[in-house]
Amino acid sequence: MPLLPLTDTQHQIQQLARSFAQRELAPNAGRRDRESHFDRSMVSQLAELGFFGMLIPEEYDGLGLDERSYLLALEEIAVGDASAAVLLSVHNSLPTSLLLDYGTDDQKQRFLGPMARGELLGAFMLSEAEAGSDAGALRTHAVRDGDDWVINGTKAWVSHGNEAGVLLCMARTDLSETRRNAGISTFILTPDLPGFNLGKKESKMGLRASPTLQINLDGCRVPGDRLLGEEGRGFSYALGSLDQGRLGIAAQAIGIARAALEAATRYAAERKQFGKPIAEFQAIQFKLADMATQITAARTLLHAAASAKERGEKITRFSSMAKLFASETAMSVTTQAVQIFGGYGYVTDYPVERFFRDAKVTEIYEGTSEIQRMVIAREVLAAALAADGSLPD
Repeated sequence: MPLLPLTDTQHQIQQLARSFAQRELAPNAGRRDRESHFDRSMVSQLAELGFFGMLIPEEYDGLGLDERSYLLALEEIAVGDASAAVLLSVHNSLPTSLLLDYGTDDQKQRFLGPMARGELLGAFMLSEAEAGSDAGALRTHAVRDGDDWVINGTKAWVSHGNEAGVLLCMARTDLSETRRNAGISTFILTPDLPGFNLGKKESKMGLRASPTLQINLDGCRVPGDRLLGEEGRGFSYALGSLDQGRLGIAAQAIGIARAALEAATRYAAERKQFGKPIAEFQAIQFKLADMATQITAARTLLHAAASAKERGEKITRFSSMAKLFASETAMSVTTQAVQIFGGYGYVTDYPVERFFRDAKVTEIYEGTSEIQRMVIAREVLAAALAADGSLPD
């Protein structure tokens, strides 16, 4: 999967995102984390730059950017504030890609323009209390009532669910279907629908400025024209959209790791022990070298996967590889950053403890590391069988 040099446009997008993140996001990221504060003014600023419509075509007021431009911008935003990166990642990947791929002309016209302009934030409702890694076990169900659908159930772990204006919800529509992953459909919900109720807001270890909620659907009445795509195909839609979403999580993880490396490098040059900066000790140098190498490898894998996607290739294996490697890199790098800071890394005076907390969930959401390994192994084995038993490349 060859990588091409950045185009002028990609470089400009990267620089724009970097400048905004360092000027507007990074200075107050710690305060927003401590206060668990979602800053609505941040939404308008990101909207003015077009970051909510990066992957939406120009005909719907988006920027129509390529995949690598989006991932470059997302990494820079994550360096400044990982919670802001969550907002952009969820909005630009799962709900946007599903609407683009399966929405009717009317659905696209109604929702994609406001989403591109940041007037409607997008969210995704798949997981439930008993349906996390085993997403096919979801119990939320929808039944027809005249021209409408009535949905009952509780969704968990909905990122910025209390701020979103359009939420794509997976619900079981064929209760007689015995196959766990079949009979599930996708619905376009808006918070004004009767029976749509915000539930518990989670108190989280990290990404505290990105709200995560339960959403209760108590006889939620949904107009018939809010069914997305074909009835019963929702689970396959969700799995397909995760290929896109996992690229965004990888970019977020790389940004968190990079922020930790940059902080650790500055600290090592300033902190003195035994009469000299700790950066002069080989033990510290080796840590920094390993951290930088891991980040570069993760970014290369991510952009190779993005390039494959742009060529129209199937990327299930590569998106899982990128997400797996980048998230474990983020956890490793932030752990070493705390170690370099020593005791100061364990207190909130310095940001590396926040990077450490923010990194952990990248190994969990949109498929745990264990699930990613299952996906990769399945793809590798399938490729080997398709090649008459020869090893996949």
